[in-house]
This record gives sequence, structure tokens and C-alpha cells, in this order.
Amino acid sequence: MKRYFLLALSLLLFNCSDDLKEKGSPEYISQIKDWHKKRIENLKKENGWLNLAGLYWLKEGENSFGSDPSNDIVFPPEAPAFIGYFILSDSTVNVRINDNIEVYENGIPVKEKFMRSDIEDSTTVLQYGRFKWFAIKRGNLYGIRLRDLESPLLKNFEGIDTYPVNSDWRIEAKFEPYNPPKKIKIPTIIGTVEEENSPGALVFEKDGNTYRLDAIDAGERLFIVFADKTSGVETYGAGRFLYTDKPDSGGTVIIDFNMAYNPPCAFTRYATCPLPPKQNYLKLKITAGEKNYGELHH
Repeated sequence: MKRYFLLALSLLLFNCSDDLKEKGSPEYISQIKDWHKKRIENLKKENGWLNLAGLYWLKEGENSFGSDPSNDIVFPPEAPAFIGYFILSDSTVNVRINDNIEVYENGIPVKEKFMRSDIEDSTTVLQYGRFKWFAIKRGNLYGIRLRDLESPLLKNFEGIDTYPVNSDWRIEAKFEPYNPPKKIKIPTIIGTVEEENSPGALVFEKDGNTYRLDAIDAGERLFIVFADKTSGVETYGAGRFLYTDKPDSGGTVIIDFNMAYNPPCAFTRYATCPLPPKQNYLKLKITAGEKNYGELHH
């Protein structure tokens, strides 16, 4: 009896793995793998997501910062005990550095400085040793995002598991424009809700069923935040991201789910990711693109 059970189990596992084999021309499979390799390289860069070490929301007025626990904002223990103050006033963030601390912007010492946030041109980035930080704005909130250039996550990163490349998930969709463009509500992982312009929906068929995704205008491309029946099981629970080209003259858009990727929040709790709008939750198991990473997948 035990032998028959093991035989049945092995056949089941064989059939499951057989369903998830690589499929497509060698050129296409190589193209997707090259794209994923560059994606990993970008994550590991100095401006990537793997070295984030803190996200601190500012209160109005002075916010002392440094590694000493008595500060309003407590940096990691490798930072100086008392670095200075962030001052939030009338929707502006200024920084004041203590006399005995050497902080730099592009190699130039800084003592007092107005900080341009990440939504402005020439974002102000300050550095002390292995640490860099800058101001971010999310809705009406202002915060400080900290990078650790010697982050353990960065040092220990070994890549992201993906489903086998399968050209069946490179799908031709029809673009249904919204005229005028529709405002859609995009919730975020920090509890805020952003409004984004959606120029239209991408409508496609899979296994005899029709699905649609509201796209966000991302300049020269379309950006999609979606979830599916793998979310929270095999893939990141808060959904995945995907870019497509804009529609061609015939209103066709290619959606390549092999290029679906994890949002920054899959790697770090210090990101402020958008979540899928409710209309972009698909009752479909999309076995393509990136899978879960680490422990932050629920």
C-alpha cells in the first residue's frame, strides 16, 4: 500500500512540474532572463531597495536624530549618538547638524540645509560614513528614508525565485480607453490612498475567460499594480508590478507576465508601496514572473 502511495505521489509531483516547464523560443527565454538579471543588478545598486535601513515620519517642529535611544529618530547603533535635528515647518524639511559631526552632500560638508524631497528635482541626499538619508513626501506626510551601504540584506541577497519562463503568459490585450482618463484610487501599504490617472483598461482572455486591468499612465509606458490567485501563496501577498508599452495604432498592448516583479515592500519594511486597486484583483492563477522573497510575503 505504501509503495502505491509513493508511486501516486511521485506521478503527481511529476505532472505538476511538467506543467511549469520553460516554454518559448531560445531567444525569448534568453531575453526574459537577461531582463531579470538586470532587475537584480538594479536592486543591488546604491539607489536600489536592498540597502534601506529606516523610514522615520517627522512630527512638526524639531526631530532630533542619531543612534542614542533618547532621540526622536533613532538611527542604527553604528551611527553617531547625536547627529542633529530635522525641522519640519510649513511643509518644508530643514536639517541642522551638530558641531562635532561631519555630514556631507556630494562631498561638501553640511551644517544647515533645506532638504528637497524625493518628489522634487535634485533630491537632497546627505551622508555620514556608511549611512545616507533623504526626505520623502507621501500625501501630507514627510519622512526620512535611511540607507545603509553595508546593509546585511544587501550582503546576504541571493536573488529572487521566479516561475519558469513561459511564452503562454505573453498575452495580447486590447486597450479600452477612458475618455476622459479616469481617476483611480490606489491604496498604499502605509495606509494612505493616492489618486492616479488611468488612461484605460487592458482587456485580455486566458483559458476562455476575459479579464481586465486598469493601467496607470507612467509617461512613455503603462504601469500596472495587480494581484492574482497566487498572491500570498506563491507570490507576494500585496501584489506585483508590471510595465507595458502603450497601445499600438490598432489598440493592442502586449502584457508579458513573465516580467511581473515584486514591489519594494517584498524586500524591506521601509518602503511605501502602492497596493492593487480592487478592480485589479484577478481570479486567475498567474504562474509567471517573480515569486515570494524571504519572510515579507504576507
